[in-house]
Amino acid sequence: MKKGADSVPGVEVTVWRVPETLPEEVLGKMHAAPGREDHPVITASQLAEADGILFGFPTRFGMMAAQMKAFFDSTGGLWQAQSLSGKPAGVFFATGTQGGGQETTALTAVTQLTHHGMLFVPVGYTHGAGMFAMDEVKGGSPYGAGTFAGADGSRVPSDAELALAAHQGKYFAGIAKKLKAV
Repeated sequence: MKKGADSVPGVEVTVWRVPETLPEEVLGKMHAAPGREDHPVITASQLAEADGILFGFPTRFGMMAAQMKAFFDSTGGLWQAQSLSGKPAGVFFATGTQGGGQETTALTAVTQLTHHGMLFVPVGYTHGAGMFAMDEVKGGSPYGAGTFAGADGSRVPSDAELALAAHQGKYFAGIAKKLKAV
């Protein structure tokens, strides 16, 4: 995602993570990936500084993970002030299994964006023929890029999944840049 967005001249990309809400013991039992210390923890108020936001999250039972929902719940002040209104937003995700809820996760995330007045920017089928290929198992949909992490989190994204993510990053950054110029 970042690689694609970085390829758009004049666009600055920052990768953040939301605060963890679960104890280490529970995360271990879930096979959760360790927190990326190279990605700082974001605060809700920092969202207002962005020209556009791509939200990425793991799914839990067909919805965004509780950590992401808790983060959205902390944005009430931004909602009341409509600080995110008019900002473009997109989503991408990882599920443990096929049928793990990539599209339902996107659809339930749209409610958060809608209440903030954000402009949902799906990737659609703009990636072309790669979106229609059926020769391998891959995540992603017209709602956003995705990957299947495997039930134990050990699967790494495929080349096709990474290509869709890079495309979405570039596509989204181009739209955010155009909207900022308006």
